[in-house]
Amino acid sequence: MEKTDGVVVEDVYVPSARRLERERHRRARTRRATAVAALSTLATAAVLYLVVTNSPGWPRTRETFFSAEYARDALPEVIDGLWLNLRLLVVCGAAVLVIGMLLAVARTLRGPVFFPLRALAAAYTDFFRGLPLIICLLLVVFGVPALRLAGVTTDPVLLGGAALTLTYSAYVAEVFRAGIESVHPSQRAAARSLGLSNGQALRFVVLPQAVRRVVPPLLNDLVSLQKDTGLVSIAGAVDAVYAAQIIASKEFNYTPYVVAGLVFVALTIPMTRFTDWVTARMDRRRAQGGTT
Repeated sequence: MEKTDGVVVEDVYVPSARRLERERHRRARTRRATAVAALSTLATAAVLYLVVTNSPGWPRTRETFFSAEYARDALPEVIDGLWLNLRLLVVCGAAVLVIGMLLAVARTLRGPVFFPLRALAAAYTDFFRGLPLIICLLLVVFGVPALRLAGVTTDPVLLGGAALTLTYSAYVAEVFRAGIESVHPSQRAAARSLGLSNGQALRFVVLPQAVRRVVPPLLNDLVSLQKDTGLVSIAGAVDAVYAAQIIASKEFNYTPYVVAGLVFVALTIPMTRFTDWVTARMDRRRAQGGTT
């Protein structure tokens, strides 16, 4: 504000003509890019539609895989089965995060006295990352009950969840370990110089930074876990996939599988977009000079 002949005049920002012209050009360029993207998408979709619907086997494929009647009949049972997949995702996801963190901490411990822990953690991650998930499921679901151990469950849902946890905790452990090792050693040294013990430095200084840095890959692993919960159907657990299989085997129509697949896709898209949003937000913070 400034005074002119005793009258207070409020300063009002007035953009220059050059800036106004630059903003008009930017808006016009954005509208043009949006229009081109929309036209390109419509043209691609039209070409794909024509190619698929004009293929020789399309009538039979439509009847077998895209029957609206079978889709309506299958949807309620598939949704009921999906509830099991969601419960598995929550329980296994929590277990995977805890076990993965413990494995990562064990692999980053220093000193010769911790060598057995490091070796066991490394062997665990190497084995379960190399073992195909489907093989792990078969071994746990059918192998553990065959041992006839007292007090050990034979519930296919619990055993399938255990197999998922074993495999995904190995992947998540490596993600956590990468985050821990990405923290500069000076951070730990500074914490020690302030009087913190090794455990306190790890808990209050290293781990918070490490976890923030690996949030996007962790979310990607949870997205993969969400899809792979459908594999417990091989043990006989009635989830969304097995519910679709039951209906398809009765009617000899594969539309229920398509319904189950679309349900999983609809469930995965929000998590994927959330992962993209978190990644973009962290990139912006880094570009602005933030630590993570």
